[in-house]
Amino acid sequence: MSEIGHNSGQLKSICERINNLEDAKKALGDDIRDVYAEAKGNGFNPAALRVIVRKQRADAKKAAELQVDVDAYMAALGIAG
Repeated sequence: MSEIGHNSGQLKSICERINNLEDAKKALGDDIRDVYAEAKGNGFNPAALRVIVRKQRADAKKAAELQVDVDAYMAALGIAG
């Protein structure tokens, strides 16, 4: 318990930072929701847009993971990338 008391300033700072980030996350979520509402107002299907965005993000992640493997294999083979 004494360690927590000794580091109470650091603990308070961490909690404040987390709370600030949670607030920012909520604000971003609200902004994203507004963009989907705007898209719906312009005649686009938000559900379809969500699927497209999800696929684009997944494909980007898969491509990045693949590139890491390719770079590692090339380095192991002594091939400059």
